[in-house]
Amino acid sequence: MQNTEQRQPHVPVVAGISDPILEGISNGWNVHESTDLADGTLLEADVIIIGTGAGGGTSAEILSKAGFRVLMLEEGPLKSTNDFRMDEREAYRDLYQESAGRMSKDGAMSILQGRCVGGTTVINWTSSFRTPEPTLNYWADEFKVAGFSKDDMAPWFERMEERLNVAPWQVQPNENNSVLARGATKLGIDWHQIPRNVAGCWNLGFCGTGCPTNAKQSMLVTTIPEALNNQSQLVYSARAERLIFEGSKVAGVEITALDKDYQPSGKMLLARAPHVVMACGAINGPALLLRSGAPDPQKRIGKRTFFHPTTFCFAEFDQLIDPYYGAPQSIYSDHFQWLEVSGKAGYKLEVPPLHPGLTSVLLMGHGHKNFADMEKLPNLHAMIALLRDGFHPQSEGGSIELAGDGTPIVDYEINDYLWDGVRRSWLTMAEIQFAAGAKAVRPSHVDAPWYHSWEEAQKGINALEFRSNAFTAGSAHCMGGLAMGEDKNKCMVDSDGKYHYLDNLYVFDGSAFPTSIGANPQLSIYGMACKQANALVEKLRSAQGKA
Repeated sequence: MQNTEQRQPHVPVVAGISDPILEGISNGWNVHESTDLADGTLLEADVIIIGTGAGGGTSAEILSKAGFRVLMLEEGPLKSTNDFRMDEREAYRDLYQESAGRMSKDGAMSILQGRCVGGTTVINWTSSFRTPEPTLNYWADEFKVAGFSKDDMAPWFERMEERLNVAPWQVQPNENNSVLARGATKLGIDWHQIPRNVAGCWNLGFCGTGCPTNAKQSMLVTTIPEALNNQSQLVYSARAERLIFEGSKVAGVEITALDKDYQPSGKMLLARAPHVVMACGAINGPALLLRSGAPDPQKRIGKRTFFHPTTFCFAEFDQLIDPYYGAPQSIYSDHFQWLEVSGKAGYKLEVPPLHPGLTSVLLMGHGHKNFADMEKLPNLHAMIALLRDGFHPQSEGGSIELAGDGTPIVDYEINDYLWDGVRRSWLTMAEIQFAAGAKAVRPSHVDAPWYHSWEEAQKGINALEFRSNAFTAGSAHCMGGLAMGEDKNKCMVDSDGKYHYLDNLYVFDGSAFPTSIGANPQLSIYGMACKQANALVEKLRSAQGKA
């Protein structure tokens, strides 16, 4: 059993809040840090699940409650309530891929992605949307995805919404989100409340650094504890290095044990099970298959990788915005999302929280200019537009490659088609911000000054130059790379998530999306994984009955 003293380095930031992970470990959960195990240790289970985020956590609960012995493998560390101190420096280092520094190959897009037990569900901003119907219809038409219509998916979404307490946020939005609602209303643009997966939320605003009150219903405090209560095993700081193949099956997983600095420790572990579920994300999942030399007749592993390229527009107000307090996202608008399904890039409007570390990067300033802008932080607002990629011939997404050491490289180009969406989104956001009373607005482009009127902003934004790395394009939504569908010319897994070319390998996460989805993806992954994991349970039970 793990030494729990190593898991108690801090006094909880909120007095009286229990730490369910520490309590579970003390009560006998089968949880190990990889380096606590001897080199060469063999781990065995009925099902191996690689990754513990939205897909992995959901699948682990369902499979373990059905009576199967589940082994969860997680590359990242195990951090929990006791470690979440609303500190950006600690959170980025401990909870994010590459310390929140993961970027595309050309450096033009920053990618925020979780790397910890619970995955991105631990550090996301809680927005929970069902997969939009136009997306589901497009998948059926273009990729022959079966059983994913709006009606097909409704019961699975309902089940996960109940499990994770997903509901529209009923608390008055903070001023940061109110700007979007106020400006949109004045311009006749429709907006709505965002459903959030929270229970007893304290409205602190630091969701991106891990919830210190256990209000966020992430996998860390919901499905993973339930799976561990059902005799599952969790090994963390354990990177799945490669899959071992025997004929048409995965026979095992080679695991690199990572040390306290998240570097290879020199120890290797081996896991074996009759069935393997990959839920390690749209970047690490394809990379694992590429390292493993997985069968891929059409050379599609890692292709059509999507991100909802996200643009930013800042606004300065006379009144206090305090954009770091309160529920990070509670208002959205899809007004510009579905004007055309397969034409110009549509975009979803939301609001991000502005904590100092993140903001200093997004503002793209240097020296005195950056210092002057950061001094305005209490009066700053930001709006984001999530561009919907993957629905047009000029929006084929990116690809995942391998570096010399086997780590993933994201090759994703912001092309002319996406640039058109970037420019249109800036114009939309600037107009809304001025309508809401902003005294100055600035899109996140190195050449953009602060514009002091809507007329000035229109002229200035339309004149901004399109060149790589000149503007902020970020993403927290990693999708695709192992497209789902029955068309083997385009897809790597079938509609049940089974890898087309291996008998016992399944993919239950956002990497199976054939396009981006046009909404924050966590609930889409929950619903899909719930549907597919239950189908896998029935398949395994049927096989047991025949044996």
